[in-house]
Amino acid sequence: MSKHFKLKRGFNIRLKGTAEVVLEDAPAPKTVALKPTDFPGLTPKLKVKAEAKVKAGDALFFDKYNPEIIFTSPVSGTVKSVNRGERRKVLEIVVEPDSTSEYIKFTKADPSTLSREQIREQILKSGIWPFIKQRPYGVLAKPGDVPTHIAISAFDSSPLAPDFDFLFSKEQAALQTGIDAVSKLTDGKVFLGLSPEQSSGVFSKLKNVETNTFSGPHPAGNVGIQISKVCPIGKDDLIWTLSPQALVYIGRLFATGQVDFSKTIALTGSEVKTPKYIKTIHGTELTDLLKGKTKGEVKERIISGNVLTGEKVDSDNFLGYFDQQITIIPEGDEYEFMGWAAPGFDKFSASKAFFSKLLPKKEYALSANMHGGERAFVLSGQYEKFLPMDLLPVHLLKAILVNDIDKMEQLGIYEVIEEDLALCEYACTSKIKVQNILREGINSMIKELG
Repeated sequence: MSKHFKLKRGFNIRLKGTAEVVLEDAPAPKTVALKPTDFPGLTPKLKVKAEAKVKAGDALFFDKYNPEIIFTSPVSGTVKSVNRGERRKVLEIVVEPDSTSEYIKFTKADPSTLSREQIREQILKSGIWPFIKQRPYGVLAKPGDVPTHIAISAFDSSPLAPDFDFLFSKEQAALQTGIDAVSKLTDGKVFLGLSPEQSSGVFSKLKNVETNTFSGPHPAGNVGIQISKVCPIGKDDLIWTLSPQALVYIGRLFATGQVDFSKTIALTGSEVKTPKYIKTIHGTELTDLLKGKTKGEVKERIISGNVLTGEKVDSDNFLGYFDQQITIIPEGDEYEFMGWAAPGFDKFSASKAFFSKLLPKKEYALSANMHGGERAFVLSGQYEKFLPMDLLPVHLLKAILVNDIDKMEQLGIYEVIEEDLALCEYACTSKIKVQNILREGINSMIKELG
């Protein structure tokens, strides 16, 4: 039975640059890439070398510790390069598309007629499995596991987030096929989280799911927050999560018998001339995608993803594996007269430190300036205002800093990943790198307990 959850804790960062409901086709990318660094804890093993010819759906690399999880090329073409970092760590596998668009053939079938093992094998061989994450820890789901439930958030509440109903307005058939497929992977339920505004949208028409609505400020759209309300994670529970985009990829796979990694993203931010939606390909190079689309008035920060959890990239980098938007904001590395002592009519803060609090609907062109360095990490009760979960986030982080496994368990580390505490990092007066600390704690848990 559908329930409504009204979340009071959280915060909306009012940024300029929301994407207009306009769709544009991106130019064909010169290169696309998969980045193993997008996957925490992954140790990649290559299956191709530079100059190798590949088809869309051919394996590029696999997980050393779970060899059945492979990562496939989104296009047909030639492997241009394998870029490495320190200690020969694989950073990118770059593919140069050709004009033939050849595809590996997979089974075309109705998922409702297939067994769990057949569906699992098809998703694995196609390279779509890496879109499935597990909670706790937010790492790749293990194919041999059977999750207690599967959870999907059908909306994004992060700053300048794309409108999922617009993104997937023409993908209802693929979404439904994807739901039918993943529902076979669990003995429990498939939970779908909606916002109240989606009551008549494309997601409201999906079957074979249990829908719940969530209202309130960010992070209401985070799947981890939704899980905490509908199926809280215990020590022995296993919840799988995936995005609507992953459902579409899975749906296309079973409907056509081939991988189709085309996707629509939102180009957002105050430094974009005309924020809009762009149809492109998974892992596309950003150079041509962004050419002529930014204002160029100040030094810009390009973020693959949103401003809270996205990755800072250069213009010749590539779209992140899970990212549905690109955000461009001022770098903010110039001198600021009076700094925090200014009245702040054009400043925005999670506190009430500036006069901007008198303008509750104004949007701001915020920069990436940190406004100070790291300070003493004290108990202030500040974080709890931004996390709609029954946790003590500062106590959890301090337990991580001293590597107290028992305390980390007791304080709820199974329930959160970086995106859930990203607002705490934004609002933190001590400038603590909350997300990095949390990932260190998660890595410790995996190392100690598996």
